[in-house]
Amino acid sequence: MKATIATAAAVCCATAFAQKGETVKIVWIDPLSGLMAPVGQNQLRSFQFFAEKFSQNNPAGVKFEVVGMDNKLSPTETLNALKAAIDQGVRYVAQGNGSSAAGALIDAINKHNERNPGKEVIYLNYAAVDPDFTNSLCSYWHFRFDADTSMKMEALTTFMKDLPEIKKVYLINQNYSHGHQVAKYAKEALARKRKDVEIVGEDLHPLAQVRDFAPYVAKIKASGADAVITGNWGSDLALLIKAANEAGLNAKFFTYYTGVTGTPTALGQTGEGRVYQVAYSHYNMGGQIQQWQQEYKKRFNDDFYTGAVIHIFTALSEAMARAKSTDPVKVAPVLETLKFKSFNGEVEMRKTDHQLQQPLYITVWQKASDRYPYGPENTGMTLAPVKEFPSYVSSTPTSCQMKRPS
Repeated sequence: MKATIATAAAVCCATAFAQKGETVKIVWIDPLSGLMAPVGQNQLRSFQFFAEKFSQNNPAGVKFEVVGMDNKLSPTETLNALKAAIDQGVRYVAQGNGSSAAGALIDAINKHNERNPGKEVIYLNYAAVDPDFTNSLCSYWHFRFDADTSMKMEALTTFMKDLPEIKKVYLINQNYSHGHQVAKYAKEALARKRKDVEIVGEDLHPLAQVRDFAPYVAKIKASGADAVITGNWGSDLALLIKAANEAGLNAKFFTYYTGVTGTPTALGQTGEGRVYQVAYSHYNMGGQIQQWQQEYKKRFNDDFYTGAVIHIFTALSEAMARAKSTDPVKVAPVLETLKFKSFNGEVEMRKTDHQLQQPLYITVWQKASDRYPYGPENTGMTLAPVKEFPSYVSSTPTSCQMKRPS
């Protein structure tokens, strides 16, 4: 009996620390070529930087490794990359740039997991913000660490409603699911909160293909718009801002991604007090994230702006420690109920739909100062916070009917 008890105890202890020392491989699938390559390169570097940081110290005692695969912003290439990753035995996949690619991933991972018990894969979504992914298309294997389009629009329009100078709004967005959703939620929210505001124009343009936005800016000027709402990102926002500056368009811009690669340089010293961003973080958060940001800048001569990467490594480390395993089947049920402290305060993964609930910030483009010193892309300008919305304000309801594995 003593021998049996000793053996059982040994097995118990071995199980309790089964994940310690393991290497958790994450395959990152996003664009590394084409017009959006600079954004992808920055974010892959960000994942690898924080894999190194969290490997040094995390409650699960695991090591993280991140391998990048170029999907060329294509759903087809995304699925090819996913298949290659699964063939290599990878159980965690990260993606964020492009909701069309994200939708393909969700569907493919659902089918793979159903057909291959014991080889399940978790999808870590750090930037694909189509609300459908946590509503009609919600999946047990998908976890979103960014705030979705509806959450950001709720915060953005709550801020805009108190600006009486806004009377005429123009909507310009990329012609894919994310752009469609930005336009949809903007119209719905403004109709609720500011019935006097007129939508004076709306455009949808090809994703990552337009090199000259002058014709679009001419239409915005002709409409008499005093404000522009756009969910554009990467080159599509940088080139839009550049064209607006060159045409002398003085409208206020309300954006999702001003801080992302290329746009700070396009803005330069212009746009002060006119360009706003809604996001779950900003460049002047202070604390540990500010220190990491400075280190990242010194090492890569680039700016760290995808805070969801930190959310992901914090959540994975904590979930694996509590699950005492790196197996997605054991990690997922812990991950979906996780509350943890991150750089923007207490955040929570909502079990109903796997959408992270977190504070959101409105920032404005202005000169860097002693109070807000960080200047992205060496512009001498920064995104300074003007309003913070706690999680309960920006949270939006979900229609998700989560199908959980038996």
